[in-house]
Amino acid sequence: MTMRNITNSFSEVYVPYKALLVYQSEIDREGNEDKEINTYVESYDIGKHGNPINAHPLSLKESIALADLLQASRELQNGFLKSRGILPSNLLYLNAQKTGYAIWHTPVQQRQLYFVENLGIKSGLSYLPGLVWLANRDHLYVFAVKGNRKPNANTILYHPPFFNTHANGQVCMGNVRIQIDHTTCLEDFIEKWEGYFYESYFSHTLNGGSKVNGNIVELWQEQAETGQKFPEKRLIKNGKTLQNLIQ
Repeated sequence: MTMRNITNSFSEVYVPYKALLVYQSEIDREGNEDKEINTYVESYDIGKHGNPINAHPLSLKESIALADLLQASRELQNGFLKSRGILPSNLLYLNAQKTGYAIWHTPVQQRQLYFVENLGIKSGLSYLPGLVWLANRDHLYVFAVKGNRKPNANTILYHPPFFNTHANGQVCMGNVRIQIDHTTCLEDFIEKWEGYFYESYFSHTLNGGSKVNGNIVELWQEQAETGQKFPEKRLIKNGKTLQNLIQ
């Protein structure tokens, strides 16, 4: 997993709408060592075939619209993953760029889990191990940890003991509609991703994913029936530490 590959972040399609061409001229003023620079901006509409048409001087209305657009872009860039106040105590790492991501931790806890009927696992409250979450706007990764302390850089990560997960920890979201935009603050970002994960149905194992010691179906059948704490001995190391996620 390489977090610097942002190809998947381009989830929207953009088409050309308008083009601007900036002209400059330098005028020598007598007795002045500095040159006066004059600027002229020409605006083009974009035709249906992608060619520039209707050349004209940039109008006042267009200038105002451009200024509003630049201001909105600046606000969007500054708003994504920005905290409403003090950073959440379970936050482990934050890259708040437009294509950034967050890493956070949840301790051992009980959560409502949903399973498709053909797995033979009763939906309901089950204990989970401690989890480390990594998400950007489009994708979610989940890892398990042992114990209940807040992880540090050297904390060993384990494969997530869940259905619908790949070997690298990425969660298959199926047909879940992900609604996280460029203005989503940090707290809402975390809440939304956990909601998408817990409120969807666990349904299948993926090739190389869903690794546990023993049978994963029997594991969750036991958890649903007994209500006991998650047996950490069933976790399998994935060969990474928390530090590996932020390099």
